[in-house]
Amino acid sequence: MRKRGTDKCYVYTFIADKPVRELKRKIRALTHRRSQVPFAAVLSRINQILRGWANYFKHAVAKHTFNALRSFVWWRVVNMITYRRRMTWTALRRQFKGPQGWRQIALDGVELFNIAAVAVTRYRWRGLSIPTPWTA
Repeated sequence: MRKRGTDKCYVYTFIADKPVRELKRKIRALTHRRSQVPFAAVLSRINQILRGWANYFKHAVAKHTFNALRSFVWWRVVNMITYRRRMTWTALRRQFKGPQGWRQIALDGVELFNIAAVAVTRYRWRGLSIPTPWTA
């Protein structure tokens, strides 16, 4: 692809659609509204899945995908909370929104992992630390 604003071409590694679909399928299975699994177990399993997924894909062009997944997971968990605790949107907003905006969702001592906060590191320059047969 051509880098915007220049005539130079670069190789961009994007996340394919299939891994995103599979991740969403796993999240949907965990956050089923009528599930009887405790909140702490659901959130800790979601956190494990998201951390592993983010660590694997953090070297790709993934910031937009991470933000979209954060929104998807947040809405799934919020819908699960409102159904299970029989909360209205007003009551939920009162509990999870503060003066600075929305707080992180934390239930039963487990906080939901924010996948959008993962730093995407690409094109790490290793310079002279790469061993070559000519310098060894």
